[in-house]
Amino acid sequence: MLEFRQVHKTYATPQGPLAVLAGVDLQLGSGESLALMGESGSGKSTLLHLAAGLDLPDAGEVRLAGHSIAALDEAGRARLRRDTLGLVFQQFHLVPSLNVSDNLRLQARLAKRETPEWSAHLSERLGLAGLERRYPEQLSGGQQQRLAIGRALAPRPALLLADEPTGNLDETTAGEVLELLLALVREAGSALLMVTHSPQVAAPLDRCLRLTHGRLGPAAGPEARRC
Repeated sequence: MLEFRQVHKTYATPQGPLAVLAGVDLQLGSGESLALMGESGSGKSTLLHLAAGLDLPDAGEVRLAGHSIAALDEAGRARLRRDTLGLVFQQFHLVPSLNVSDNLRLQARLAKRETPEWSAHLSERLGLAGLERRYPEQLSGGQQQRLAIGRALAPRPALLLADEPTGNLDETTAGEVLELLLALVREAGSALLMVTHSPQVAAPLDRCLRLTHGRLGPAAGPEARRC
């Protein structure tokens, strides 16, 4: 589903070039879940942006669903994202002018894969039933994040990319949202690549890798036992 082959990414800084990724190899199969850990600034979000085709590598290759992302033009990468990916971030990125129902169905409609039964199931499972006519500003933070997860999963994407999806929530709400996210990912049949700094969040996923000094390796110590 997702493959990185010797991927390098460097950014210019006032102090000189900063190598964020230095020969990353990664494989994620259909239906598999992977936690990506690392210190702040280690390049986790950069890796996720490359996986989504929101950025391009300086060297190496990123392949998504059999397509080399760098070989596509901007419009082609946008179509691949629409047809293949679901995206969930710390910031909810809900459309403020759309109510809960329309936000939930937005991505599925864009991908032309809306299934009313699945949308209704998501709404019920995410605790949003009865709130369909409310707007994002009328929801709690936990409700907004659940809505963002539902929107991403509404088209049943082949791959869900999640960047610290519970990072802005309190511990109790974060646990509830994570449990729902993992259950619905399984129901949708999606693969999952989740960026997190938390061993507790990483623990239920199939695999856990740590990004250190621009390279990927297995998590060590307590993290390895939890993943």
